[in-house]
Amino acid sequence: MNEKLKRILKRKAEIRAKLSANVEGTIELTDEEIEKLQGELENLNKEEEAAVEETEDEEKRRKAEAMTRAANGKQSEVTLRMIERPGEEAEGEETKREMTLKEKRERGAALKEKRAITVGNSQIATPKHTAKGVTDTFNQVSTLVDLVTITPLNGGESYERGYVKNYGEGGATDENGNYKQVETEYDYAEIKKQKVTAYQEEPEEITRLADEDYHDKTVNGTTIAVKKKMSKDILIGDGSKGRLQGIFTNPEKFAIDKNTDIEISEIDNTTLNKIIFAYGGEEDVVNDACMIMNKNDLQGFANVRTTDGKAFYDIELNGNTGKINKIPFVLNSAANSIMNPATKEGDYCMAYGSLSNYEIALFSDLEIKQSEDYKFKEGQIAHRGSVFAGGNVVAHNGFVRVKKAAATTAGEI
Repeated sequence: MNEKLKRILKRKAEIRAKLSANVEGTIELTDEEIEKLQGELENLNKEEEAAVEETEDEEKRRKAEAMTRAANGKQSEVTLRMIERPGEEAEGEETKREMTLKEKRERGAALKEKRAITVGNSQIATPKHTAKGVTDTFNQVSTLVDLVTITPLNGGESYERGYVKNYGEGGATDENGNYKQVETEYDYAEIKKQKVTAYQEEPEEITRLADEDYHDKTVNGTTIAVKKKMSKDILIGDGSKGRLQGIFTNPEKFAIDKNTDIEISEIDNTTLNKIIFAYGGEEDVVNDACMIMNKNDLQGFANVRTTDGKAFYDIELNGNTGKINKIPFVLNSAANSIMNPATKEGDYCMAYGSLSNYEIALFSDLEIKQSEDYKFKEGQIAHRGSVFAGGNVVAHNGFVRVKKAAATTAGEI
């Protein structure tokens, strides 16, 4: 190995060690430093290829010498074959035996010269695997993240959405002829920029599977992981580092007045009406609202029966979404369940409102990166996904929230 190639390999090892230490937490690198190191790795890979080409002549010479030594023993091979199988021997068998002995000599010569050799190839997927593709699991991402308001703000740093809290009411002029004083009350929702991330690794052998799409599932899984986190945080995120501000939270400044929350102890024939009529202003019933709930509570609605044993609620199912008596719903596993005995009194379980009242600001695109250099020694391919985003309720009392109340005796239908 020439000095140039040694220098390249040494520098690559230093970079990989630094990247590994960053993940392990022994050092901390910025995103800019990481990208710079990865860029240097790519350049070093190109330099390594050029250095290898420079040594081709030397490798060819060594190979020629090995072939010469193998040829010197050819006569003894023929003699050996005649002793083992005197008389006629199939031409194919002679060729096969000759090649086997020749390969062994070449391998031996290569080992003496301390060169790496290939002794065979193996398959991760054996011939008994006949199915194409990889069977996926059940959906693990609530479509809630796709139904709320999405606002692209690439390159932005902060975002505020103003909203109306209340309108005044007019009246007669006073005794001096002055108009009735009114005021339109405004407020704003702050959407903080957060970095939501996901990281995973896969063995390099996975990429060699001809018939299975494990690699594609791994890459896609990084995207799913980010969306899965964001979808749950729409409900329960506390607005801290890497998290959205959720509907079920109560920060100091929030668009939802917690005094508008309602409590339900169980799901019965009055539950849906209680929630619907608790939402909105005094002058109308909102017709574009949607229920957000746990799957167990959907089953609770399905279990409600009339006195003659028929289903009380008409439920339409469509995967993660559907309708209860024509009222849209979307399932989200981050919501607690009223039906679950483990759910504590006061825990938030459902939310009902116009989904456009929750806004996600995307300060960057979702970026997925792959690196084969990071854990080269371990034969691992690293996948990293990240997006800068924030989320918050952006309408005054944009949702009515349902808490679990203390258990009561259910009334008859």
